Amino acid sequence: MAKKLKAIVKLNLNAGKANPAPPVGPALAGHGINIMAFVKEYNARTQNRVGEIVPAEITVYTDGSFTFILKTPPASYLIKRAAGIETASPLASKGKVGKITRAQIKEIAETKFKDMNAVDIEGAMKQIEGTAHNMGLQVVD
Repeated sequence: MAKKLKAIVKLNLNAGKANPAPPVGPALAGHGINIMAFVKEYNARTQNRVGEIVPAEITVYTDGSFTFILKTPPASYLIKRAAGIETASPLASKGKVGKITRAQIKEIAETKFKDMNAVDIEGAMKQIEGTAHNMGLQVVD
């Protein structure tokens, strides 16, 4: 018999550095799962990606057990890393904070494609390019 689903919780966490403090503890405590078990397993599975933000989609069951899958880092994180910037522009329409190449956009689209709502790489590239523009980046060839 299949386990009964209680909740799905999505968290963006620093790879290899999760701890029971916020946001993990408050997000999971209400669902009755062993928070330290999640933290230890997440850190073990992401230890080779320290420095990245690695989202986890946690499926919580009514018996208190859980499973989780790791997703690709958020597009904004990948774009900032590729462009070499710390933060996006607060007013993207008034000033550009950096540049990103179409080759970098394609690489990000290929990385994110499985987690995106796009039919093909070209569609994924358009979404990534739009995000880059909204962040105040100039797209160059």
